[in-house]
Amino acid sequence: MNCPCMVDKKCSKSFPKQLCNHSSFDQNGFPLYMRRNNGHFVEILGVKLDNRNVVPYNKYLLKRYQAHINVEWCNQGSSIKYLLKYTNKGPDRATVAVVPANNECENNDVVDEITEYYDCRYLSACEASCRIFKYDVQCRYPSVVRLPFHLPNQQQIVYGKDDHIDNVLDKPSVAASKFTSWMECNVIDSEAQILTYVEFPIKLVWILNGRFWKRRKVGKAIGRIHSVSPNLGEAYFLRILLNKVKGPTSFDDIRTVNGETHSSFRDVCYALGLLYDDKEYVDAIKEASHSGSGFYLRFLFATLLMCNSMSKPEVV
Repeated sequence: MNCPCMVDKKCSKSFPKQLCNHSSFDQNGFPLYMRRNNGHFVEILGVKLDNRNVVPYNKYLLKRYQAHINVEWCNQGSSIKYLLKYTNKGPDRATVAVVPANNECENNDVVDEITEYYDCRYLSACEASCRIFKYDVQCRYPSVVRLPFHLPNQQQIVYGKDDHIDNVLDKPSVAASKFTSWMECNVIDSEAQILTYVEFPIKLVWILNGRFWKRRKVGKAIGRIHSVSPNLGEAYFLRILLNKVKGPTSFDDIRTVNGETHSSFRDVCYALGLLYDDKEYVDAIKEASHSGSGFYLRFLFATLLMCNSMSKPEVV
């Protein structure tokens, strides 16, 4: 038997499987599906195939799409990460080069493949037809609203090299950022005061032209604050507070706990008990594990150690 999956005359997917009367898991957590020895088999090209040769499948999907779809039990977080990265990696790509049409060219000079190539997008006939007929090729729901934040008077400003500084400072984006407008909205909207910054897009929508928040009437959205490295200091502690504090109207409000205004966001985190037991650092590592690789998680932990921020790193 010669199949694409054969390596050294053996199936690379470990077929045929072992017969067993009950489903179980092996020592690595991979499923061993029930494969009864009922004596039934089919013969194809002189080869007898029984339950040991059946690829795992889902009966509903098989009937629904009239095609085989391999369905396996997902036992590792890395499998989910790979799946999400696969669907978000962008279109297919192909590396091409421009070469003479006559392969028998007498010029035998060495070709520099590094400099003489094009990194191009590859569009197959199937994908092209779907886009021509405007078929949906993907769906994302609900929409995610990116929520930037900044320290006092440190909002991001974009300007040209010939712009006058007074004109730059008069831009609406400087006077009212999405973050500062959130605090201004808490002043006039009592119902908004029960929401944290990350919960704001659930009930309100950001109006870019007027640079203000208003009540959401239709649709659904969730907010997400971009991640911050612990070695950034105050910005990291401010992000922690933005997931806890509700209804602040100013930076001083965020720094105030039980009527006492602290000098730094780090002190506020300690006053609220967010850093006493290193729980926030554990939560930061867990949050990073949803999207980060093993190398990134190790780098993050090493950064936490170098910052000397954890009280008991041995238990983290």
